Amino acid sequence: MTRARQRLGRKGERRAARFLRRHEMRIVERNWRCPQGELDIIARDGDAVVIVEVRTSSGEGFAGGPVWTVGPDKQRRLIRLARLWLRQTRWRPASVRFDVVAVRRLGWLRWTIDWYRRAFESPEA
Repeated sequence: MTRARQRLGRKGERRAARFLRRHEMRIVERNWRCPQGELDIIARDGDAVVIVEVRTSSGEGFAGGPVWTVGPDKQRRLIRLARLWLRQTRWRPASVRFDVVAVRRLGWLRWTIDWYRRAFESPEA
C-alpha cells in the first residue's frame, strides 16, 4: 500500500470516528491490532459493542458499493477478531454489531460519509 493510500485511510478513519461520536456512539478503541489482524474502530452504542470497518476512497468510490468490498472472507476475519477482542477485554456486551462506514473524498475539502448499520451479522449472534 502506498503512503498516499495509507494517509487517505488514516484520514478516513479519523472522519469516521468523529462522525460516529456525533451520532452518540462512544469510541472504545481505534486500530486494535493482534497477530491475526486489525479492527478499525470498536465503539459502544448503548449496551452493544459495535465493530466498525472503515472503507475510504477518493473519486468515484467503490464498484458495487462499499459494503460489497467487505466480502465473506473479510467478514469472517472481523468476526474472529471481534471474538478475540472480547475475550481479551472480558467484556460481555448485550450484543455485538458489525457496521461499515464508507468515507469518500470528493475534492480537496469535500467528503461524504455513508453509515451501513448491521452491514453483516455473525452466524452465532
